[in-house]
Amino acid sequence: MIRVVVANQKGGVGKTTTAINLTTALAAIGGKVLLVDMDPQGNASTGLGVGQAQRERSSYDVLIGGATILDSVVATRVPRLDLLPATVDLSGAEVELVALDDRAHRLDKALDAVPPGRWDNCLIDCPPSLGLLTVNALVAARHLLVPLQCEFFALEGLSQLLQTVERIRLAFNPELAILGVALTMFDRRNNLSQAVAEDVRACLGNAVFETVIPRNVRLSEAPSHGLPALIYDLKCAGSEAYVRLARELMARLPQRAEAA
Repeated sequence: MIRVVVANQKGGVGKTTTAINLTTALAAIGGKVLLVDMDPQGNASTGLGVGQAQRERSSYDVLIGGATILDSVVATRVPRLDLLPATVDLSGAEVELVALDDRAHRLDKALDAVPPGRWDNCLIDCPPSLGLLTVNALVAARHLLVPLQCEFFALEGLSQLLQTVERIRLAFNPELAILGVALTMFDRRNNLSQAVAEDVRACLGNAVFETVIPRNVRLSEAPSHGLPALIYDLKCAGSEAYVRLARELMARLPQRAEAA
């Protein structure tokens, strides 16, 4: 199973929107996909139409309570896309994890226990922080996808994230590598968006995906209907951009899970 973590400690950059729509696209082309919601706000769960009543077990139970991922996942409205939901209990997990010897490896061990072939790809949606929940996700994954908002402080936050990734590689997970940076919330009418995009490409080169995700009202509306934008409105500019980004993502991922 190929594991990709979607992370950026800055909030409001499109992490959850990216995770939801990329997993939907991967499932649409025939893959069996798991989305792990590690954010106490549970926005990925809500955005996929999984209400609180359906979240009998959650990523909290997997991290702290010893529940298995297979026992905790729920099916979504998207064929072949399963979800490990999140609840507000995760907000206390940061404190509880501190007392555990294997606190950075809880998610990694849970994913290792999944039978081979159950899912082809796993995407992990992180909270907007660099705490133990995000550390667990970074340790469990082999590939890092960074959504980066086209605004002034983007590069400053990216620098902090990359420093954290390097520490994770040295201490816990030498296999973790940056899969790519996805520019989000791009406004063609705004000169600043273009300037930030140019700066990011100048700094990171080919690490930046060619596809840019525009600001798009349909992307914002879709979660209120409990649907990915790709299902809510496939023809909107945001959905079309995520389809292109999914193609780029697949081109960069290993062709077989065993190679991940």
